[in-house]
Amino acid sequence: MDPRGELTVRQAGQRGGTSTAGKHGSSFYREIGRRGGQARKGQLGPEGYAKLGRKGGEARKTQLGSRGYAELGRNGGEARKTQLGSEGYAQLGRKGGRRVAELIKRGKQPGK
Repeated sequence: MDPRGELTVRQAGQRGGTSTAGKHGSSFYREIGRRGGQARKGQLGPEGYAKLGRKGGEARKTQLGSRGYAELGRNGGEARKTQLGSEGYAQLGRKGGRRVAELIKRGKQPGK
């Protein structure tokens, strides 16, 4: 008999996860997550993957409420601004503005 006593499936899984994390570190989990996401995107295609993302966003919005969801967006924007710096963030905003203008123009074209 195991001197540590019997383990539940949950406890055994937790031990295994802790052991794997200790051996491989966080970059391992990032990489397997990226690979899994790419595989799922291949299964669903771009539209299906986008639909899945929207579904997840709606679920998160329900959890947080509209104020919490807005705060989450602001925090993400601030983090991105810190990464890019003020000029890089301004450049990103200009790029987004041009894209919106392009989409509006395309939407106004007859037959679309």
